Amino acid sequence: MRIALAFNQRPEDVVADHGGDRRTTFEPLTDEYVEWDDAETIAAVRDALQVFGDVVPLEAVGDFPCKLRDARVDFVFNMAEGHSGPNREAHVPAMAEFFGIPYLGSDPLTLAIALHKIRAKEVFRQRGVPTPPFTWIDSEADLSVLRNGHPYPAFLKPAWEGSSKGIAEANYARTPAEAVERARHLLEAYRQPVLVEAFLPGEEFTVAVMGNGLDARALPLIRYRFDGLPPGALPIMGYEAKWKWDVPDTPLEVLECPAAVDEEAAEAVRHTALAAYHALGCRDWARVDVRLDASGAPHVLEVNPLPGIIPDPAANSCFPRAAWTAGMTYDDLIQSAVRIAWRRVTGGELASEPVSGVTH
Repeated sequence: MRIALAFNQRPEDVVADHGGDRRTTFEPLTDEYVEWDDAETIAAVRDALQVFGDVVPLEAVGDFPCKLRDARVDFVFNMAEGHSGPNREAHVPAMAEFFGIPYLGSDPLTLAIALHKIRAKEVFRQRGVPTPPFTWIDSEADLSVLRNGHPYPAFLKPAWEGSSKGIAEANYARTPAEAVERARHLLEAYRQPVLVEAFLPGEEFTVAVMGNGLDARALPLIRYRFDGLPPGALPIMGYEAKWKWDVPDTPLEVLECPAAVDEEAAEAVRHTALAAYHALGCRDWARVDVRLDASGAPHVLEVNPLPGIIPDPAANSCFPRAAWTAGMTYDDLIQSAVRIAWRRVTGGELASEPVSGVTH
């Protein structure tokens, strides 16, 4: 079997280098590439895939369509985030579909809707999946909606960014005036609509889901321990928490897995996460962010059909942490995702191969 590994690798020159050890001093100089993966993650996924046969690494830039066509692969392991636009996460799956190649994960429609936070929340609302009250701003002409009864405090987000890109503490707005000021900044900085949603005061969880249809299951819940953030920090896992404060030489202790909550509360979170997973039509795997309101009821913030899968336990990558708690190694996680996708596509089981390698 030949597997294409589709990825986007973060350029090294966007990472600060303090003392020469890039692994212990990661700090992005810009948020442009924070969604992309580092070389260590790509190599770990490649190594895990070799149990199935030859792995063909294909960086999803430039002439990727021609390379994918010419690679003659049987399957695509897609972890490519894309570079720009609201549909960027859908590009590789769309190409794979065009060439008739089965691939891991959700289809282009689901990926595009999930990345667009406003469209996703409209689906949640239509399908009865609880999500915080929201509105949005397309341009300066829409700013008046922030003064017309929207609940406060509120939190603002660029409509189609991931990996907490554009999610800063300054996006928290207590008043319409603060919301207007921040919306203007985000419109200018990210050149896309701005989601404005009610800020829920309760605890936050992230739920790793694997499987399809009735077989979809949640891995052990993760609860964010916001008391592990610096004193006075806003209780969110935003850009500062993920990319500035949580670095390998001074890691934050923010992931509690399994979440220490009673089974009734845990089941409510799992049920809500799975409802969102199915509402968007997710396949194989995804991660769902859930936050509680003042009464303890869970609400979906967003769904990530391309979950982060950093192998280093110190990196606080949520999906691998949940898998580890479930008794899975990193290789188990990657291989299980492939087997789930293969079963979905073919109805059969995918066997390991005795000899495998990497094709360059």
